[in-house]
Amino acid sequence: MARTARQLAARRRGRRFRYIGTLLLFVAVVSGWSWFWFYAAGKAQVTVDAWRAREAKAGRIYSCATQTIGGYPFRIEVECDKASALFRAIQPPAELRAAHILAAIQVYDPTLMVSEFTGPLTVATQSHAVDFVVNWKLMQSSVRGTPEAPQRVSIIVDDPHIDNIAGGARRNLLTARRIELHGRIVEGSAASHPVIETVLRLASASAPGLGPMAVRPVDADIDAMMHGLKDFSPKPWAARFRQLQAAGGRIDIVRARVQQGETVAVGSGTLELNSRGRLEGQLRVTVANIQPFLNAIGAARQVENSQPMDKIAGALDRVAPGLGDVARAGAGANLSFGLDLLGEHTTLEGQRALTLPLRFSDGTIFLGPIAVGNAPALF
Repeated sequence: MARTARQLAARRRGRRFRYIGTLLLFVAVVSGWSWFWFYAAGKAQVTVDAWRAREAKAGRIYSCATQTIGGYPFRIEVECDKASALFRAIQPPAELRAAHILAAIQVYDPTLMVSEFTGPLTVATQSHAVDFVVNWKLMQSSVRGTPEAPQRVSIIVDDPHIDNIAGGARRNLLTARRIELHGRIVEGSAASHPVIETVLRLASASAPGLGPMAVRPVDADIDAMMHGLKDFSPKPWAARFRQLQAAGGRIDIVRARVQQGETVAVGSGTLELNSRGRLEGQLRVTVANIQPFLNAIGAARQVENSQPMDKIAGALDRVAPGLGDVARAGAGANLSFGLDLLGEHTTLEGQRALTLPLRFSDGTIFLGPIAVGNAPALF
């Protein structure tokens, strides 16, 4: 009996020691993880400071009214209330203000930062209190890499609205159901001759300020490659495009698909920049159901009032007054027939289509002989 009692007591002591050992191990793990989290949080603050310093070299100054770091135990979250960004390198300088930014980094993957932005975002120049107001349902970004060696970035915006404020009036510049922008370095590195791939996706995007062709909603998926950059060091994008132009670089449109109503177009080609920062080059574009697009941009009127048509109409009026107007009307009415003669007949997504050149000349965009829009100068 005495022996059995001693055995029971020994087993109880053994269980007690195991409980104590397990508790001590748990405390050690929690303490170690807590130390690691606070160490990582400190490194996150260093990373944020390094990113701000890198951006400041490019003339972009970021600040917060209040900043906090949390997310324990598995994430590091940096919250910025009343965020602002001052862009000194552009003319005129502009300041952006947002209500709130939350940036999160997983402790086990510190090279990936995911951020969420709360609107509205206001844009103001030195001469105005507010020039633009941007709002959205959801805006998120993800950045892979480090401030010194970024690898890729993605920005996704649901239901964006951009309005211009001028003279007390509010004018819409852009609306969309969704906008996605993805960029990554596919060759070289941020420090040496990077080749950058950019993918832009638009869903039901409308931008009346860009001209008649952008009034109706557009769906687009555009994949482009940028060649000719010396590096990806901090600098304004205007300076980056100027560097690309000086090096004889180019922008390859690998594939573009755009749909507006019934009109569908796909194309590819190469663009360059001239000394004025405007696009030059040509894409080969295949278009199905082109007539609704031509009607939307008023292509017939453009042909009727074009400079070559003025010369032809003037010559005809000298032969018989009024004959020039007849020629103008005929040219506009027979525009589709003329494009049929100029283009190459094919099919696109099971529909009859035409292949035509989409030409960029000093920023003006021509589809065959028709001017369809203007691309802004990039520097």
